[in-house]
Amino acid sequence: MDARLNLFNDPTAGKVLKYVASAGRATADSTLPAATQELVRLRASQINGCGFCTDMHTKDAAAAGESALRLNLVAAWREATVFTEAERAALELAEQGTRIADAAGGVTDEAWANAAKHYDEEQLAALVSVIAVINAFNRVNVMIQQPAGDYQPGQFG
Repeated sequence: MDARLNLFNDPTAGKVLKYVASAGRATADSTLPAATQELVRLRASQINGCGFCTDMHTKDAAAAGESALRLNLVAAWREATVFTEAERAALELAEQGTRIADAAGGVTDEAWANAAKHYDEEQLAALVSVIAVINAFNRVNVMIQQPAGDYQPGQFG
């Protein structure tokens, strides 16, 4: 399977993706735990059906020490006992932030308040940013049918 468009060879797409990737890297220096960031990226990618990003963030999380058990249970996090209350709040915010079109009111006050119980303002800003950036990447990759499976951890720096 080949992608519909080669983003790596197109100068316009390359420039746009460079800026989106740069925005995504800004959260790396935040105090939002790296594990939480990867879990959120993985869950949004699952929801959006983005094979490339699901592959990437599963492998990056595993390379950073995340357990196979937790990675395998992200899609069923509500029933899983392996996530902290803070991670559960982040995953709920990620789901609601990803499924905005499915809910007339967008992210509920309850989901936001629950996240705010566990994360300070700077961490919430990072969490919102992680969710927004991964959704942007998911949409690009789904539209062009970017193939999944060949990603190597750390491949993009």
